[in-house]
Amino acid sequence: MPQQQSTFDKAMALIDAANSEDPNQETVDGKAWPKELLYSHRMSDMLQRYAPEADDAMKLALRAQHIQRWKSPRDAYPMDRIGYLKWRKDLYKFHATTAADLLMQAGYGDDVIDRVKESVAKKRISDNPDTQLLEDVSGLVFIEHYMLDFANKHPEYDEEKWLDIIRKTWKKMTARAHQFALSGAIKLPEPLIPLIQKAVADN
Repeated sequence: MPQQQSTFDKAMALIDAANSEDPNQETVDGKAWPKELLYSHRMSDMLQRYAPEADDAMKLALRAQHIQRWKSPRDAYPMDRIGYLKWRKDLYKFHATTAADLLMQAGYGDDVIDRVKESVAKKRISDNPDTQLLEDVSGLVFIEHYMLDFANKHPEYDEEKWLDIIRKTWKKMTARAHQFALSGAIKLPEPLIPLIQKAVADN
């Protein structure tokens, strides 16, 4: 058991070191963070709040979900629907491969590496509980930490566009995550609460 724990600690440290290389910075409570390192810690924090029973493989997968995302920028692809889908497909593959390499360095075997790769690559969402857990947590993190900032960057979006965005986020999450989000367990972005309530009313 102690050996396994040290393998976990080493893997987490490798993931954090990789994300610490992000040249993009975000300041929270006066502290500057590499953007993807901050995101990964928010994912881990939300996992602990939402599913504290999650095992080490899922703790690693969620920490590595956006690993070194800045290395595959959206604007390196055509700025249309086809370009977006190609970027997203390549991005998931990049994240999964990068995470797998670090877990291998840490000493993990194929069983854990394969689980992490599959969930980070967003494979089999409909029948893989690991991938669905990652979707739940990433949705909750987006709502709590990033939805308002995203709204501020897109003042041109009308109400219908926002209802569509919220519903698409909601649709990716389970009923358990819906209940968690609306129970007061996460901080909803205050200016968007009426829109969120309207968007999910039918659910």
